Amino acid sequence: MTKSAAGDYGAQRDEIVRRLEGGLETNWADRADSHDKIQQIIRRLRQSDGTLESKLVLAGFTLEPVEHGGVEQACETCMYYLVHRRFCELPGLDLPVEPQWSCNLWRI
Repeated sequence: MTKSAAGDYGAQRDEIVRRLEGGLETNWADRADSHDKIQQIIRRLRQSDGTLESKLVLAGFTLEPVEHGGVEQACETCMYYLVHRRFCELPGLDLPVEPQWSCNLWRI
């Protein structure tokens, strides 16, 4: 990863925080706890305009972990989280994230 890419990630993370703290409402409560729900959300992401805002809304991003089914769901424990890049590699998202954030596509 180049220094430029790392800087871009920081700017994107800052923009995500700005939007979520600014009141952007996401579908965070619609946890994808079945294969069908996961596929529905991924389908919506693929059909969306691909903007940062639509990704955040459709994937249900939050700035803190969400507890669901007795499990704390944070990016850092998701199978799509790349630790050294602080990045979500889920196709359709591909976003820089922070360890404590969460989305409704979280997976072990």
